[in-house]
Amino acid sequence: MAIPRPSKPSVVWRDFRAFLGGEQRHKLLIAMVSVLMPALLVAGFYVDSKRDTPKPQMYFIASWPADRSDAEIVAQQKIDQKALDAKREAKRQEYRRLADQLGIKVD
Repeated sequence: MAIPRPSKPSVVWRDFRAFLGGEQRHKLLIAMVSVLMPALLVAGFYVDSKRDTPKPQMYFIASWPADRSDAEIVAQQKIDQKALDAKREAKRQEYRRLADQLGIKVD
């Protein structure tokens, strides 16, 4: 199979001008949309690649001795529960302040 010879730029330009001057101008609109859609996709990926990504979160897992007594476990759970309750109360107060600012009535 023979590879066709490339066209001269002057021939390509004449062909393009004949295409624009033709009666089928809807083809130009379709051609623009055909070029614009992939260009938008590539531009979107480019913009997304330049965004700051969130830093990975680190989770620390407590290591406990295997010979802990039940009393130590219960005491630690009470300490952890107090910390969790304090976080929840702080979050609840934050939502209450937001509701007050927005005029939302909370019972």
